Amino acid sequence: MQIGIGLPATIPGVRGDVVLDWARRADAGPFSSLGIIDRLVYANYEPMVTLAAAAGATQRIRLVTTILIAPLRNTGVLAKQAASLDALSGGRLTLGLGVGGREDDFSFAAVPFRDRGRRFEEQLDTMYRVWSGQPVDGLGPVGPAPVRAGGPEVLIGGFTEAALRRLGRWGDGYIAGGGGPAQARQPYALAQDIWTAAGRPGKPRFVAGMYYALGPDAAERGGRYLGDYYAFMGPMAETIARSIPTSLEALRGAIAAFAEVGVDELVLWPCTPDLDQIDRLADLVG
Repeated sequence: MQIGIGLPATIPGVRGDVVLDWARRADAGPFSSLGIIDRLVYANYEPMVTLAAAAGATQRIRLVTTILIAPLRNTGVLAKQAASLDALSGGRLTLGLGVGGREDDFSFAAVPFRDRGRRFEEQLDTMYRVWSGQPVDGLGPVGPAPVRAGGPEVLIGGFTEAALRRLGRWGDGYIAGGGGPAQARQPYALAQDIWTAAGRPGKPRFVAGMYYALGPDAAERGGRYLGDYYAFMGPMAETIARSIPTSLEALRGAIAAFAEVGVDELVLWPCTPDLDQIDRLADLVG
């Protein structure tokens, strides 16, 4: 199982130079990818802009949205942004995509919340046409061409059957985030069934994400950040804040558990922006 590391770009107050230093240090370490999560109404950096900056600061590490809320964005612009980032990074982009669940993000973007699933499916269809060089509605084609024929790797996120069924037509794999190994196992089993029923060869790639915090005051600092980030979920925010591994032993056990359920890549999102979080995790990953 590969181990990726998240960027601290969602932690309020983190400086831009720290985000780029983090990217460079991760690139020099044992990590497979740099992940980033998405919000609009929050004090975070925009994911595609941040990954573009990280692409210029790194050489080999993959750049992954874990996930990007696609329906918040203009479809044609997103397709061009993704193709551009993929080409500029030498084909290092993986797009984890989902519909999102916070109504305030959609209100701020002036995008309808209730039909986001339908909009997402239309976006996927259009983006794949753009990336394959086809004109859309008689316009185009639109470049640049992605490094991989047909477009960058796409992972479909979500936990409902409706969300997972999109994998049968679009995407290269499934991405689960925010829960533990047990929560990831069941939707991936359904994703495999959907993949097979659609006549797709082999099996979908399986990526998961999990928060972590290490070092002095890790539980307090990490819990404070997650309590704020998930405040919209009410009492559930406290449960999430208490669930993160904050010792090497707990983190080692969680990684082993994800490997046991068949995860191909696990992206560990930091809860504090201290650069020593990279070194502590690198020592564990080896």
